[in-house]
Amino acid sequence: MADDGDPHPYLPTLRRQFAEGRVSRREFLRTATLLGLSAGAAYAFAGVRGGVRTARAAAGELPKGGTCRVGMPVQDLSTPHAYSWLQSDITRQVCQYLTRTNQDNVTVPELLQAWTASEDLRTWTLNLRRGIAWHDGRPFVADDVVWNLEHLLDPDTGSSTLGLMKGYLLKEVETEDGGTTTELWDANAIEKLDDHTVRLNLKQPQLAVPEHLFHYPNHMLDPAENGQFGPGSNGTGPFRLIDYEVGQRAVLAANPDYWGEGPHLDRLEMIDLGGDGSAELAALESGQIDILRDMNIRLSDSVARMDHAAYQSAPSGQTAVARVQVDKKPFDDPRVRKALRLAVDTPRVLEIAHQGEGIAGEHHHVCPIHPEYADIGRMPQDLERARALLAEAGYPDGLDLEIACKNSPDWELDAVQAMQQMWAQAGLRVSINNMPASAYWDVWTQVPFGFTDWAHRSLGIMALALAYQSGGDWNESNYANPELDRLLTEAEGIPDPEARRAVMAEIERIMQEDGPIVQPLWRAVFAAANNRVKGFRLHPVMWIFGEELAVES
Repeated sequence: MADDGDPHPYLPTLRRQFAEGRVSRREFLRTATLLGLSAGAAYAFAGVRGGVRTARAAAGELPKGGTCRVGMPVQDLSTPHAYSWLQSDITRQVCQYLTRTNQDNVTVPELLQAWTASEDLRTWTLNLRRGIAWHDGRPFVADDVVWNLEHLLDPDTGSSTLGLMKGYLLKEVETEDGGTTTELWDANAIEKLDDHTVRLNLKQPQLAVPEHLFHYPNHMLDPAENGQFGPGSNGTGPFRLIDYEVGQRAVLAANPDYWGEGPHLDRLEMIDLGGDGSAELAALESGQIDILRDMNIRLSDSVARMDHAAYQSAPSGQTAVARVQVDKKPFDDPRVRKALRLAVDTPRVLEIAHQGEGIAGEHHHVCPIHPEYADIGRMPQDLERARALLAEAGYPDGLDLEIACKNSPDWELDAVQAMQQMWAQAGLRVSINNMPASAYWDVWTQVPFGFTDWAHRSLGIMALALAYQSGGDWNESNYANPELDRLLTEAEGIPDPEARRAVMAEIERIMQEDGPIVQPLWRAVFAAANNRVKGFRLHPVMWIFGEELAVES
């Protein structure tokens, strides 16, 4: 039985595990808040002072007015539910999420007031915050949530959310032409209880529902706009988009009727500098921009010498993987895939490509900062074993391969070139197809061998579900391993971090032995800001929360 007031019956056990030192503070905070405990109560129990300090707490300390300019890519914003990544950082200023994962990786309510989960993690009740209005004055209600979730899960929308939530909200059905599609697994899978309450009735248990609701395409859009977005679009957020041009800039004006604290700025502008490090440095130095959202690590010394700016760094689950498509020869042979991994010295790649700032990869896409990470040991470089595996696979003279990668950011090409030299020592002669970023993203799911960056996720089970679950929309490797699918489904339904970690250890071993990737590193992330900017805190995904920002005149 739960303690009085606990939203989930597992919480007393979790408190006891934390008190006994069996789960870390990080594990306790993430799991407790996912299970519906308020962030304030979780931080208080864990003894964290100021853990929930946000722009709301600091509002009285921040100056009002002015414009803050952020250096970052400006991409096509027209279809938010089909976004791949970066676009959401502009749109989130206008169209918010039901939840929000903060800079400390703890997920808290945003448009929701709270949520509760059933003991078996199959029924999630979402309670909407009252008093929220769209920019046009209409109340934000449950019908808006139901429409957005159903639109995100419609196969015609093309959202990665479909792959993320498929296992617990959808089922496959046959089409008239003999193919397959997906639909809600039950007519009441997404259920409106009243104007401020939505219930999700899941096909199978899932711990990470609140985290999934912050997946970057999951903006709450005005249903009247039918999934489209642009200047003048309706939203619930602290800003309104008034203008944007792809590859140039986006301009947002403060919403004076915002339901929350802030915004403190009059305007927020995103300026696209083309990913050129020297141009970004010059823009920060001259005052053309106030924040450099994703700073190249090579610029850190130059920024440190500036009197008017400073940089921040943060550990992150951001990475890039050299992935193969397992249905293409020679990558259909797991011995070839393992040889690619064994040839790479990951600590050395981290040093070369990212100046040692981050964590050496272990080839399973579960980061040591993830609460369910299991330390099964890093796969060390073993060139002799790599050559032997290639010979066993029928390639005693090695292989000639080509890997596609982006020409920016710089560290990605540096990492690929470092691995290229290591692969050569094992008889893997790999040429590099160095492509503009825009060109790579046009073909990233099509190239047989590519180097793809993946954004930070607070939970390893979320990254694995997006990237390696059979049939997932972002499963760029076409990897399909029934045992990994089974174990992942099991892990997603386990609230106990210790028990989940035991299952994750099995998943990690499968990835190291059979998986489709070479993962050289987990990168630390960097951003730089002019000293006149107040309220900026670097997020592991480098998200900008405009309502927290202010500038001194």
